[in-house]
Amino acid sequence: MLERQMTMNVSGYSNLYDLIVPEDHFLRQINGLMDFTFIYENLKDKYCHDNGRNAVHPIRMFKYLFLKTTYQLSDKDLVARARVDMSFKYFLELAPEDDVIDSSTLAHFRKQRVNDDDFLDFLIDKTVQVAYENKVLQSSTLIVDSTHTKSKYNHVTPQEVLRSRSKNLRKAVYAHDESMKKKMPSKPKEDTVEAEIEYTQKVMEVVESQSSLSSYPKVQESLNLLKETVEDDLEHLQLSQDPDAKVGHKSADSSFFGYKTHLGM
Repeated sequence: MLERQMTMNVSGYSNLYDLIVPEDHFLRQINGLMDFTFIYENLKDKYCHDNGRNAVHPIRMFKYLFLKTTYQLSDKDLVARARVDMSFKYFLELAPEDDVIDSSTLAHFRKQRVNDDDFLDFLIDKTVQVAYENKVLQSSTLIVDSTHTKSKYNHVTPQEVLRSRSKNLRKAVYAHDESMKKKMPSKPKEDTVEAEIEYTQKVMEVVESQSSLSSYPKVQESLNLLKETVEDDLEHLQLSQDPDAKVGHKSADSSFFGYKTHLGM
């Protein structure tokens, strides 16, 4: 069941936000600038309004997703930080003593609620609208320019994504203990998703077996992000099947995969 209004519990500790989150904090400014009710209007039809238990409000869920993207955190690490970071709680419109969601709730939201191909276009349109309303865009002159737009399909295979993130985990581990290089499994000889997942899981098992390493925040964050990559649906990482997307070059040694987009403002 979904309520129209997102509510914040009355708390005697709310004045802590005035002491801890400064006026010029990025998240406080975003909260002051944006009216996020457009998120509710866009997503309300994906919820049941008169049956079942109360759902976490889509505006709050979108704000979790905003934080995840802005700060490049896995679902698990985002929730852990939101539990103790007062700027996050302020942005989420939670009382200081309120608990946060379970990380699985965020995973469900991003996979089931906002996986519509039109949702990104909707957000871009809204961004331009807000810019006009706040007089960021004021000129009536039409300026035409072009930019490079990445295809919504990645130009990398799932294997390459897993390799990159497992490499980041190994680097974080070696920064604390170079002797761990001898304990890591041999890299796969086959260039398949199955082989790379098997190798990645072995790497994670080695790291998790060393409790002292897992206590380092950088190692834990890299480990959690790698776990999330393995567990997530890998469909969005598949090599593009978009016949219109091409490999283009900004320079001799810099390329992109997508389109040449022309903008008029």
